[in-house]
Amino acid sequence: MLLSEAYTLCAQIAHEAYRAWCCAMGDSSQVHWEDAPEWQRISCINGVKRVIQGGKTPEQVHESWLREKEKHGWKYGPAKDASKREHPCIMPFNDLPAEQKAKDVLFVLTVQSVISSLSEKLSKEV
Repeated sequence: MLLSEAYTLCAQIAHEAYRAWCCAMGDSSQVHWEDAPEWQRISCINGVKRVIQGGKTPEQVHESWLREKEKHGWKYGPAKDASKREHPCIMPFNDLPAEQKAKDVLFVLTVQSVISSLSEKLSKEV
């Protein structure tokens, strides 16, 4: 398995865990990985890379995500609207509601768990 494939697989799993959390919280706006637009998949893969490359805390990952969104012209909006590039999480981590912070925790833990499992698998293949 190539490193890029590992990142993509990890991103897909993290995305689906994130989507399931959103559904549990009453937010059905997240689509399955296969239906997600390319920009969203790329953003998730970038998040995986951030966790692996040292963004170990949910706060660090969120702040990095926030900088990426702002770089691409996103701003705060009361609801996520990709066409307007608005998102309700465009704010510092400490200002997020608890359920939004929990999504960042879930993302980091999922990435760390999947990468750990993949690392073990890859080391056995070598």
